[in-house]
Amino acid sequence: SNPKMRGTKMYDGETCKIGNIIVRQKGTKIFAGPGVDMGSDFTLFAIREGKVKFSHYSKKKKIVSVI
Repeated sequence: SNPKMRGTKMYDGETCKIGNIIVRQKGTKIFAGPGVDMGSDFTLFAIREGKVKFSHYSKKKKIVSVI
């Protein structure tokens, strides 16, 4: 099978532009916060410019936002 290229593409503190992919994932291990939207394949991408910020949502899940 073909590789899916999943994983974190932008890390905490990096600056991003509108439309940049932040995380490619299978399922919702990381949730979308303010400034981030989720695609149909659970891809998280930026909907505004700013810095990427990861924070904890619960013990197993995280939330990513663009500030």
